[in-house]
Amino acid sequence: MSRDALEYIARRKKEINALIMAHYYQLPEIQDAADFIGDSLQLARQAAETDADVIVFCGVSFMAESAKILSPEKTVLLPDIEAGCPMADMITAEQLRETKARYPGAVVVCYVNSSAEVKAESDICCTSSNAVNVVKSIPEDREIIFVPDRNLGAYVQSQTGREMILWEGYCPVHNILTAQEIEEQMQKHPGAKVVVHPECPPEVIAKADAVRSTAGILQYVQSTPGQEFIIGTEEGFLHTVQKKCPDKNLYLARTEFMCQDMKYITLEKLANALREMQYQVEVPEAIRQKAHQSLEKMLSIA
Repeated sequence: MSRDALEYIARRKKEINALIMAHYYQLPEIQDAADFIGDSLQLARQAAETDADVIVFCGVSFMAESAKILSPEKTVLLPDIEAGCPMADMITAEQLRETKARYPGAVVVCYVNSSAEVKAESDICCTSSNAVNVVKSIPEDREIIFVPDRNLGAYVQSQTGREMILWEGYCPVHNILTAQEIEEQMQKHPGAKVVVHPECPPEVIAKADAVRSTAGILQYVQSTPGQEFIIGTEEGFLHTVQKKCPDKNLYLARTEFMCQDMKYITLEKLANALREMQYQVEVPEAIRQKAHQSLEKMLSIA
């Protein structure tokens, strides 16, 4: 069935001029079937630049929404409509409006892991790749509301010295990684470098040799001398890192490091999305225009 699905996917995407985009956390076979693999920032940039008529987004809902926001003239498909993001669900547009009312004049920095409605209520979006530079771009006399990830926000504070009003959201997958688990892996692999995602808690980040976005972790492993690395992010990413760095020994920071939502999309669902042109992602135009401004500002900052 998988071989038949792969053959159909390759044929069908040419028929409809589709680009298959996949996040690094997707199933290995989805990554292998994709035309472009990346983290949130890379995927957003690719969505804004592609000349494909159809974008098939193998990720979660907020990523597909971002693609539609940036390329409204294109058909954007999400192969499994249930693929969501618990962190994005931890804040609503109404909650953000209430927070803005308590801090008039504050600049809202919104992590891209959020709904289109929340992006529309924000001044600028960021990803884990450029969050530090986004915050540095904001005048020092302005208060900053940072939503929804408290861990990324705390890391940005530590790197910029800016005090921010942090929303109490978090990634359930990264947030459960503990400093003890890092220490246990360090004992098992005493020569290994530790590199973690900034969605991890501050006590985990304190144990790391490096803190990087998903794409940044790959760059770190590729460019850092040494053969062993303890990786503090979702397990799906190891597929790409191992392919790019076959001579390196990689160890997950914890035994169960999986985002269930990122695993919903299968080859069969991808093939069906292309066949049936489902599920089409739509964003109301008034929301899209406001969210587009926040995303465009994000894309302007490296």
